[in-house]
Amino acid sequence: MQSTSILSAEVTVALPEKSLVTLTINGEKKQLELAPWTTLLDALREYLDLTGTKKGCDHGQCGACTVLVDGKRINSCLTLAVMKEGASITTIEGLATVDENATVQLHPLQDAFIQHDAYQCGYCTPGQICSAVGLMNEGRAKTTDDIRELMSGNICRCGAYPHIVDAISEVMQIDKNS
Repeated sequence: MQSTSILSAEVTVALPEKSLVTLTINGEKKQLELAPWTTLLDALREYLDLTGTKKGCDHGQCGACTVLVDGKRINSCLTLAVMKEGASITTIEGLATVDENATVQLHPLQDAFIQHDAYQCGYCTPGQICSAVGLMNEGRAKTTDDIRELMSGNICRCGAYPHIVDAISEVMQIDKNS
């Protein structure tokens, strides 16, 4: 009988504990000292106190963490913050504007979600709205069926889908019977 021996060596790799990262969030530059494995979602919620972006599944399957990076929608739970240095990141908190009289002007989609009661518990709403803004930026949705398909990465456990589609259709001026 022949004996086989497997040699093993312990390898130690030194990883930097923290990195200085500059992110542009909602038009403002923010410098953060982050572990290189910190997700954009955790950087927003835990380091910047921007809690509108929600942590749902933490696997990129529910869309609750959707934010806009350079106008495109992404799942922030699947993105490392260090990878977005130099990008323009917009969260739900950055969609509304404040005028010279300190009056808050909601983004048209935020207003439409309110008008169409496109939320119930509200947990998915920030991700839904950010995703809808990204959808509009993409310019591919021409019908309500397109909206349904292109929003399919955002899950609403309450089932407010018809109201969500109505709100998006109104802002995009798409006939909801199309």
